[in-house]
Amino acid sequence: MSKMIKGGTIVTPKGSYSADIRVDNGKITEIAAQLSTENADVLDASGCLIFPGFIDAHTHFDMSTGTALTADNFHSGTRGAIVGGTTTIVDFATQEKGESLVQALQNWHNKADGVSSCDYAFHMAISDWNPSVSKEIDTMVTEGVTSFKLYLAYDNLRVSDGELYEILKRVHDVHGIIGTHCENGDLVNEMIAEKRATGELSPAAHPASRPDFVEAEAISRYLYIAEAAGAPVNIVHLSTKMGFDEVLKARARGQKVYVETCPHYLTLDESRYHLQNFESAKYVCSPPLRKKEDQQCLWTGLKNGDIDTVSTDHCSFNFKKQKEQGREDFSKIPNGMPGVEHRPAVMYTYGVCENRITKEQMAAQLSENTARLFGMYPQKGALLAGSDADIVVWDPSYKGIITAQKMEQNVDYTPYEGMPVTGRPKAVFLRGQLVVQNGEVVAEHRGAYVPRHESEYYPQQPESSNR
Repeated sequence: MSKMIKGGTIVTPKGSYSADIRVDNGKITEIAAQLSTENADVLDASGCLIFPGFIDAHTHFDMSTGTALTADNFHSGTRGAIVGGTTTIVDFATQEKGESLVQALQNWHNKADGVSSCDYAFHMAISDWNPSVSKEIDTMVTEGVTSFKLYLAYDNLRVSDGELYEILKRVHDVHGIIGTHCENGDLVNEMIAEKRATGELSPAAHPASRPDFVEAEAISRYLYIAEAAGAPVNIVHLSTKMGFDEVLKARARGQKVYVETCPHYLTLDESRYHLQNFESAKYVCSPPLRKKEDQQCLWTGLKNGDIDTVSTDHCSFNFKKQKEQGREDFSKIPNGMPGVEHRPAVMYTYGVCENRITKEQMAAQLSENTARLFGMYPQKGALLAGSDADIVVWDPSYKGIITAQKMEQNVDYTPYEGMPVTGRPKAVFLRGQLVVQNGEVVAEHRGAYVPRHESEYYPQQPESSNR
């Protein structure tokens, strides 16, 4: 028997329209007005918006920093993802020093396979570059890993400028895409040392040790090196106007640059670092939260099409016991915040409902653009005949409050505590299976690995008003 979603408004980046959707064997088979309901299991979507399943291309589940293990693994993290409407995540398989990429990939499959409740793919984070690892890039592509991650900060992860240049050229050879954490690691280390030397050890010292120019300098350097390598690139978790300006300069030179930002940079600001009773530790992430003017720049970038995707950088550590490791020294607070569960509701409420972005832009930035950039389109990120039936039936009339007391994420706080939200999924389908209904997970562990092809954006830049 077919499944049918009837009476809703389909939302795509190119426009919205009323139609019914038929699903057979996990695929969308037909989209048209007034489809026959004969031999169909019908879900009434009257008054609802129909989005393609959302994609979060920046999560860190079951990841160790060496001093702390993330509170969310692939069980709890992906339950949080699907209940919010995210049907695919892309996590970071991270190579340890001395480890092969093949082993790193297997490690992450061991964490996710048979456990994940949404579909999943992996970026490969490279921390130890050598000729042997270079040869493995072809193997990664064969395994469906066509995107890679590099760090310009964190001593145990970052690569040198020379290695960055070599890796960019090597990944360009296979039409892969690299996303990079852009902060000047040397400056961060020096500024942390300065704060510690003067006894500035509270969470308020965290943003002071990672000012906006630390991000901007790293973005500028990264983009000039990418230009020399002739490679299109992605910038993850952009947080500042100063960094955004460097992106516009590179695009003016003719470079292909893709940009991600995160909901916390759009809705929270640096005032969170001046709370009482160590509460500010909850907001310690890197890059840190920024000023209101940075927020406005990011929203404008989304509205104008100059920022391509919105993912979460979900990296959860419990406030008690884990974040509290840094009570006497801010630099020992595990960096990261949860967000995978609440991204769609936050973006709908504070983006669409506040007229900062349209619902069509939300479909692009949370789904289609991500699928295209990371080689999943049109299998993912699309409401088209032949696409996977990853479908979010969104109830725009729902009103709620975000609270840690009711969430699937296995972490003892949310940075969005107390925030009112409008809209949530009435139903979520993963490859045609009903997995969420009215805010409750009704089927878990149904996720499958998604091997990916090369970026659809590789040959050309997506359209933008300012490009």
